[in-house]
Amino acid sequence: MNIKITGKDLKATESIKDYISEKLERIQKYFDEDFDVSVTIKAEKNVQVAEMAVMVKGDSFRAVTEHKDLYASIDKDIDILEGQIRKAKTKKDKQNKTESIKQKELLNAQDHEIENEIVKTIYYNIKPMTPEDAKLKMLEKPIYQFLTFVNIETGKVNVIYKLRESKNFGLIEPEE
Repeated sequence: MNIKITGKDLKATESIKDYISEKLERIQKYFDEDFDVSVTIKAEKNVQVAEMAVMVKGDSFRAVTEHKDLYASIDKDIDILEGQIRKAKTKKDKQNKTESIKQKELLNAQDHEIENEIVKTIYYNIKPMTPEDAKLKMLEKPIYQFLTFVNIETGKVNVIYKLRESKNFGLIEPEE
């Protein structure tokens, strides 16, 4: 913790410096790394003003209070800073938790490929037609790999599909 104490119209005595460093230990528990603190104390009319700014890893927290007693003003600043830091830390922890949960879900989805499960269901109407009509419909829509239909001639559900090796078709018919 790097502390810079500046006094304007008020001298920063050793006892004030010690008091500020002692109180800043409450804030130090929130940070793993080193941080900078800038403290300005000044006297305005009949009040003492303490202004504190904490900078750590791109984040900054600031508090300014005034009181008849400088020590009370410092205490208020520490309370305000501690609240700001706790709030920011809780917010970051929540974000990290949600992000890590999302990442974990993604990793689990990638690691465990689903096997032998029905993963997609498509609903469509089965229309009565002849196998020749079904073949023509398949030719109309080249993206179709197969087509299910009710065979008008037999009254049973049939499936027509494209054969892989040629431009021919296969027909699946249930046995009687």
